[in-house]
Formats: sequence, structure tokens, C-alpha cells
Amino acid sequence: MKIATYNVNGISARLPVLLRWLDESRPDIVCLQELKAPQENFPVEALQNAGYHAIWHGQKSWNGVAILSRNAQPEEMRRGLPGDPDDTQSRYIEAKVNGLVIGCLYLPNGNPAPGPKFDYKLRWFETLTAHAANLLASGKSVILTGDYNVMPAEQDVYKPERWINDALFRPESRSAFHNLVAQGWTDAIRKLHPNETIYTYWDYFRNAFGRNAGLRIDHFLLSPQLDKRLVNAGVDTNVRGWEKTSDHAPVWIELAGE
Repeated sequence: MKIATYNVNGISARLPVLLRWLDESRPDIVCLQELKAPQENFPVEALQNAGYHAIWHGQKSWNGVAILSRNAQPEEMRRGLPGDPDDTQSRYIEAKVNGLVIGCLYLPNGNPAPGPKFDYKLRWFETLTAHAANLLASGKSVILTGDYNVMPAEQDVYKPERWINDALFRPESRSAFHNLVAQGWTDAIRKLHPNETIYTYWDYFRNAFGRNAGLRIDHFLLSPQLDKRLVNAGVDTNVRGWEKTSDHAPVWIELAGE
């Protein structure tokens, strides 16, 4: 089973790129972030024609997450994290798909830091971590994937010394990510590629993609039930070089059958 995550950076503007990638890659399950579209503007018909069922949590102009499935309609479990009813930003959606619990997330950027946006990022991280603990305790096969807006280690960022004060690389953000993983999650990319330079995001400016001046901020965290089923993982870096593409590239894993 092939599962992917992709921050599309605006699903309306990137729909041709998304459909081309889906046709070429054929993932079974896809998590999308940064839809930047209200609920009614999600391109459900185009995705159905491409062979995918979908659930989505839209928001006008900003944020937005979705889960796609080729084989069955995702069974929605929740939209939004529990414990923060005042949070109106569309950043989390969760579903049962093909025997898995899939949590698709778009964690806040947090810049400028310090400041209110950074405080919101850390609060959101705390809420996610509390929910993640409950998911682990359920004993189910769980994947938490998406754009975490965190580079966990220096190997995950081009020239880390330039990012010391950025919300994506500040010690508080990295600590929050490591605390989450320490609950018992597996960082799928790093399990299979512990020493490689792997990026999932390249800025549009200063020829960042051409220079491979990137960041690894899109992650797959797997519950213990899935750790031994992980057989492959990678990044479709070539997609970042397509015309009118997102500043992220799709990230994917493959799981063996039970």
C-alpha cells in the first residue's frame, strides 16, 4: 500500500500538477495540505474522475486539509483536534481508510517568533501531542502525516545556521516534535534513510530548488503496529521542478500487507 502526503499550496492553482502526479504515482491514499479553498470549492469531481474518493476540511484563502483514497471512501473520524473548540483554522482531518487511521495535519508556521503566532504553534503542537497519545493508546494502526513545519535536526535543513531564529527550527519547535516522536512513533523517512540529505520543501526565491537549498518539513509518523510493515519511503523531488508547481514535493511511504 502506497500512502503519500503533499502540501499543494493552493489546490485550485495546482490542480493540473496534482492530477498529473496522481496519474503517474498512483498512491492508494493521499493527504493534502494548504488547500486554500472554501469547502464548496474543493475539486471533488475532478478527483473522482481521477479515481479518488475524498473528504476535506476547507477554509477560505488559508489552510485546509484533505484525505483521498483510491480504493474506498475515507470514513471521517474527526475534523479539528479535540480539546481546542475555539480553534477555527482548518488544520486537521482524520479518517479510517483501508484498515488504517490516517491523521492529516498542517501544523502552524509560527513566524515571526517569538510572538502570538509562535505561541499558537506551540499550543497546537501540545494539543496534537495529547491527541497522538490517545491514538497510540487505542492500539490501532495509525499514521500522522502532513506538513509539520518543523525541521527536526540540522541534517534536515540547508545551512542550519541561517535558521536558528526561525519558528520552524527554534529549539522549542524541535523539542515539541521530538517529544511527540518519543511517545512511540516512527519517523518513516529517517528510519529508512537515516543519513541521507532529504528535503521536501524549496522556496520559490533565490533558485532554492536549483541549488537544492531545501528543508525537510513534511513527515510520516507511524504507530508501532506499522513500524515493521514499512518497506519503502521517498520524496518525488522531480514534481517540484514542474511548471506552476507547489513549493513542496510529495512524500510517500509503502507498507507491506499485514
